[in-house]
Amino acid sequence: MSKRNSAAAKTAARERLRAERERDAKRAKIRRQVIVACSAVAVLAAAGGIGYAVVQANKPSHWEAMKSEKVVAPANTTGTDGTTVVIGKSTAKKTLKVYEDPRCPVCAQFEQTVGSTLKKDVDAGKYKFQYVGATFIDNKDNGEGSKNALSALGAALNVSDEAFLEYKTALYSAKWHPDETTDEFKDDAYLIKVANTVSALKSNTKFQDAVKKGTYDAWAMAMSKTFDTNKERVTGTPGFVMDGKQLNNASPLLTVADFEKVVGEALKG
Repeated sequence: MSKRNSAAAKTAARERLRAERERDAKRAKIRRQVIVACSAVAVLAAAGGIGYAVVQANKPSHWEAMKSEKVVAPANTTGTDGTTVVIGKSTAKKTLKVYEDPRCPVCAQFEQTVGSTLKKDVDAGKYKFQYVGATFIDNKDNGEGSKNALSALGAALNVSDEAFLEYKTALYSAKWHPDETTDEFKDDAYLIKVANTVSALKSNTKFQDAVKKGTYDAWAMAMSKTFDTNKERVTGTPGFVMDGKQLNNASPLLTVADFEKVVGEALKG
């Protein structure tokens, strides 16, 4: 091979090597750009996920949101947002105000023991019965049962006074009332199952729709607020008030004898 051909071959080889290095450099640059771009997307995605989680965490719960929603008041109610629930004969001169939380075990005990006596007195016109619903037991364990059951009671009240009273009795019954630590009332299906034991509510699609849709959820929160802000300073349930005075400061009124004695004295006062 001539020196000229040898030099040309070497030059061509150097050119090929230079071109190959340039191509490798370009490929490496592209890879770096892709990696940087992917990393940026990942960071943005992570930030977006964190941002979404923060937004979700800061959103009010359903029940908190219900505090500011427009209230749909059940039938058979009066007062602001329908939170005055009074049952009994118009001729009755006095009203027994009873404060109850649906999950309250002592309220269940009262209903099972004295509930029929109270109902008999109201039917006889001895006094009217005013119901005030509370939901403070939910606050202990971030529960929902007290609020959900109170909303369902609103749906029953919308049917009739009697449906409301019978449903309340069923919810507090030994068969259906759960242990305070078990939040079964949070489930609509359970509340409807209990309602099916009440003749006026059995297979009542209007009642069931109201429970499932939460028609009276905002009402339940408004009613709960009346307990939280009550002027008689009742802080626990069951609470009994007549003529603005608490009746169970000295006695829990959990027997028929105690109830009749204390309420009888209040009726004379």
